[in-house]
Formats: sequence, structure tokens, C-alpha cells
Amino acid sequence: MTWESLRSWADEWLVRRLFSLAGTDVTLVSLVTFAAIVIATLVISRIVKQALNRTIGDRLGKNEGTRAAILRLFHYVILITGLGIALQTVGINMNALFAAGAVFAVAIGFAMQTVVQNFVSGVILLAERSIKPGDILEVEGKVVKVVEMGIRTTVVRTWKDEDLILPNNVLSQSVVKNFTLRDEQYRVGIVVGVTYGSDMQKVMQVLEETAKSMPWRLPEPEPRVLLQEFGSSSVDFGVYVSSEGPWKQRVYMADLRKAVWFAFKDAGITIAFPQLDVHFDPPIEESFKRLAKTPAAA
Repeated sequence: MTWESLRSWADEWLVRRLFSLAGTDVTLVSLVTFAAIVIATLVISRIVKQALNRTIGDRLGKNEGTRAAILRLFHYVILITGLGIALQTVGINMNALFAAGAVFAVAIGFAMQTVVQNFVSGVILLAERSIKPGDILEVEGKVVKVVEMGIRTTVVRTWKDEDLILPNNVLSQSVVKNFTLRDEQYRVGIVVGVTYGSDMQKVMQVLEETAKSMPWRLPEPEPRVLLQEFGSSSVDFGVYVSSEGPWKQRVYMADLRKAVWFAFKDAGITIAFPQLDVHFDPPIEESFKRLAKTPAAA
């Protein structure tokens, strides 16, 4: 085989149509070009992420969640841009491609609407940065820590070290309590009830001293003791202590409850519990007395 014939054969195979996409003939050359641009995009994305990480690392300090969100957002932007350039470079008309896929998109639109919602929600969360890796959230009644945020789902961990995978639309379309949105300051609170015969001034004094004795409390603001409610069986007081680290709130609440228990015991204060007094009308009382005097049947 001569060089000319080999070159002719190679040219024929390189430009031979493999298949058509949106009215554009796809050849081996176009596939190689497409793959090269995609690989180059991934390399560029990695270089940009490393450079950006060094640039914003000092400014953000320990805020690793914000840094991760910014880096991931840039990664997706570069990836989508590179994919668009790759398709245009190989001669695929994006408008024609979108038009060709419109019917298919409508057909699967209803089936994919949840996936699209999660995708859009993920982009919004990464852009707004209202929720970041490391944040402590309360979602659907559960306190969780954000471990990793993806474009479709977010991985969180519970107090029991259980990993949960949450769809992003749950975080963007429902009420979510973020304990660490601005800072990690959190007010730990418990409610305790005492009997109506207790010395209320003494109760409040003991509660204030107990709250101030907590080793993990913040010096400011001062602990607060509030009379919450006049209950059916008790007078209820709320004790609130400021602390850092909402992830430890269960431990802090347990410490506060134990301290209040022993402080009340030492001060002679009784913690109330539900009681029920039953009173009978006089005719019913007389009936019971007559039944009590009646000899038991043999």
C-alpha cells in the first residue's frame, strides 16, 4: 500500500459519516474534536478551581462550606460552556438540536419534572449560599448537619450518625431553620414546672443561678428565666441560656435539665407532675357509704 493510497483511505474514514444528529453529519474527526474539547474543558475547570481556591481561601478562612459552593458553581458554569462550544465546533446547530429534542423533551417532561426541580433548586442553593456544607439545619423536624451539596441532592447527617439524601427542592421550597446562617450562637431552652405552693421568687433565683453555672454558656447575653404559663398542675418556667455550637444542643439541654433537677432537690423545691382530684356529689357519696355498710353476700 502506497503512502498516497494510505492517506486517501485515512481521509475517507476520518470524514465518513457515522450518523446524523439534528441534521448534522457526525464523523470520526468531529467525535475526536468533541472529545478533545470536553477533556480540555475538564482540565481548565480543574485549573480554575485550584487557582480560585488559592485566591479565595485566605478571604473565607474557615468557611469551607462557602468555598465549596463557589468552586462547584464555577465548575458547572465552565462545564456547560465547554459542552456548548464543543457542540458548536463539530458543526451541530444548537437551535436545530433544541428543536429536534423539543418533542422528546415534552414527552419526558412530566416524568423528569422532579429531577428538573431538584436541578434548578441545586443551582439556586449554590448561587445564594443560604445553605452550605457544615451548616446545622432543622428540616422536617430533624436537626441535621450538611455534609455535601450536589446539583440534584444534598447529603446530611443526623445526631445518630445516619446519612440522609435530601432532594434539593426540599431545601429550597420548604421552611428550613438554619442555625448557622449568620453565626453559631444558639439559645438553649428548657421548660420546668413547679407546684403552686412553691416560693416563686426562690424558684426564679435558683433557676438563674443554675443557668449561670453552665460551663458552656456565653457571657453575653445573660441567661433569662421567664414565667411561661399557669398550667393545670404546675407553674411553668422557661430557662434560656446562650451557647455556641447548635450541633451540641441535645447535650447542653441534658446538662441544663440535670443541673436544674439537683438544684431544686437541694433547695427543697418540688417539680410538679400531673394530678387529678375527683369530687362526688353528696347523693353519690351517700350511695357509696350505704354500699360500704351493706354486708357482703355469702
